[in-house]
Amino acid sequence: MAAEANAPTASEYIVHHLQHLQNVKQGFIVDFSVVNIDSVAVSVALGVIMLLIFWSAARKASAGVPGRFQAAVEILVEMVDNQAKANIHNAESRKFIAPLALTVFVWIFLMNAMDMLPVDLLPVLWQGATGDHHAYLRVVPTADLSTTLGLSSAVLLLCFYYSVKIKGLGGWIHELFTAPFGTSKNPLFAAILGVVNFAMQMIEYLAKTVSHGMRLFGNMYAGELVFMLIALMGGAAAMSLSGVLLPLGHIIAGSIWAIFHILIITLQAFIFMMLALIYLGQAHEAH
Repeated sequence: MAAEANAPTASEYIVHHLQHLQNVKQGFIVDFSVVNIDSVAVSVALGVIMLLIFWSAARKASAGVPGRFQAAVEILVEMVDNQAKANIHNAESRKFIAPLALTVFVWIFLMNAMDMLPVDLLPVLWQGATGDHHAYLRVVPTADLSTTLGLSSAVLLLCFYYSVKIKGLGGWIHELFTAPFGTSKNPLFAAILGVVNFAMQMIEYLAKTVSHGMRLFGNMYAGELVFMLIALMGGAAAMSLSGVLLPLGHIIAGSIWAIFHILIITLQAFIFMMLALIYLGQAHEAH
């Protein structure tokens, strides 16, 4: 009875799992002094793993018949390179953007794949290591809005860089005030159109950046919630004799969702990479 009394409710369980390990407690909706340490640590660790994977592939690469690992990496590299060529027509820019796109795809895939681990595995291990049974830890960096908006903001900065590099600073500024509605020889109409064009450009940049990050965050956050609900299904069976069929439902539901989620984590990584390529390609084009 004491164990039941101390057991968290379903809402408490979910709320606890949605809390980040942070340097300070968040005081405002937007608080730049807060660092989600778990998101940073996991994303950096996965980045290192990604680099080790590609380093191993490059070290073992041979001109002869490739092994399965080398063949898989070559297929991935070729796929990303083809997408880069389709969206970035500047060969010089592709020397940087194509490897960047490959890095983005693999890194986001690995971060998304953390959602495939058992919900309580790493949090319980972390609680045991710290000795604090209420310690917070979230292991899916892309279910953290600060991570996804950080990635999309980096793409935005690259768009600014290539806009200036390809068109020149003056050409880009001119485009900001003349696209998409053009300009006029009449000074008054030209001033009005300039304000409207600039406002539309800023709205476009903001909308692309926010939607770019929110799309990835929303899908991964929803997937994380579904896994928690499935985990609660199994927990409910242990607390009630009337729920004898819940363990079976837990296994079936968890397996089906995990198989489906493999598609989701791959698709979301691919979509983020493709949007990054499209936005960078648009930065190379003149309106």
